[in-house]
Amino acid sequence: MPTPHIEQIEFGVPGDKVLVPRIGLGTMGLTGTYGAAVESESLELLGHAAQAGCTFWDTADVYALGSNERLVGKGLKGRRDRVFLCTKFGHEFVEPSQETSGAFTDAILGVNGKPEYICKAVDASLRRLDVDKIDLYIQHRVDPNVPIEETVAAMAELVKQGKVRYLGLSECSAATLRRAYKVHPIAAVQSEFNAWSLDAETNGVLDTCRELNVTFIAYSPLGRGFLTGELRSAADLREGDSRRRHPRFQPGNFEANLKLVRVFEDIAERKKCTTSQVALAWVLAQEKNLIVIPGTRKTKYLDQNVAAGDIKLSQEELSEIRRYIDSVDVAGMRYPEDLLARLDTSK
Repeated sequence: MPTPHIEQIEFGVPGDKVLVPRIGLGTMGLTGTYGAAVESESLELLGHAAQAGCTFWDTADVYALGSNERLVGKGLKGRRDRVFLCTKFGHEFVEPSQETSGAFTDAILGVNGKPEYICKAVDASLRRLDVDKIDLYIQHRVDPNVPIEETVAAMAELVKQGKVRYLGLSECSAATLRRAYKVHPIAAVQSEFNAWSLDAETNGVLDTCRELNVTFIAYSPLGRGFLTGELRSAADLREGDSRRRHPRFQPGNFEANLKLVRVFEDIAERKKCTTSQVALAWVLAQEKNLIVIPGTRKTKYLDQNVAAGDIKLSQEELSEIRRYIDSVDVAGMRYPEDLLARLDTSK
C-alpha cells in the first residue's frame, strides 16, 4: 500500500473501507493520447510511481483501444498488492487486430450500458490487465438509452462474483448518482475538475458526493497540462496529440486562456515551487474526500505531482486564486462537440 509521505484517505463503501493515496496516476497518456509513447519508458514510469507511493492507478478499456490496459497489466507485475487499480467501461469499441484497422474515432461504436455488454467488458478488461479482480470499476459515460438502475444492477453482480470490489460513475449528473446509489453503494464519482472546469461545483455533483460520502476523483486536475505553464502556444502540441481537437487549445483560445495560469505562476514564485504544484494543491484543497489523478510520462513530473501534497496554501492564497479564477472568462468549451454530447446532464 502507499508509502506514508503521500496523504491517504479512507475509500470505499459502508462496511468495506481501505486507505488510498490522494494523489494518483492517470495512465491515459502512456499509450500515445498526447503524441507517440515508448512502452519501455511508460513501464519505467509505472515502476517509479509504485516506488514513490503513487499507487492509485486509473486506466480504461477504451484508452488506445485496449492497449492501455495491457500496458498497465505489465506494470502491475510483481506489485499488484501495492496498487489500487481502477478501470472504466462504457465506450463500446472494436479492438484492433490483423483484420481491423482505421482511425480511433472509427473504432468507437458508441456508449453502451447494457447488462450483457458489461459482462463482456469486464472479462475483457480482466484479461488485458491480467488480474483476477478490479478494485474500482467505473462506468465511463452514462448510456442515455439504458436506465442507470439496470446498469448498476449489472455492475453489482460483478461485485457478488468477486470480479470487482467497488463501483463508480464518471461524468454523471447528481440525479443519476442518487438513482444509482439506491441500487448499490457507489464508492466514487470521476469528473474533470480544475481551475477552468468547475462544473461539479455548480451542477450539484460535489454536494451530492458529500451527502452520500462518495469520493470525488478529479481527472485532468492540471487542465490536460495547460495549467502547468509548460505550454505557451498551440504550436507546442505535437502531431498526434488529441488536445489539438479541444476548443480551449485552439489558436486564439489558447492564448486567451494563458491568463488563467498567471495566478498559479505568481504564487509558485512566492512559494519556491512549480506552477503545476500550486494548481494541484489548489484542487486538493477544495474537498477533503477528493483524489487527483494527473497524468505524466516523465518521472520528474510525477515526483513534482507527488510533492504537491506538501504544498500548503493559506486561506488568503486560496481566496486570491478563487477571486482570480472567478474574474477570468475561459475561452472555448472543455470538449469538442461530439465528446461534450456524451456527458450526462439528466435532472
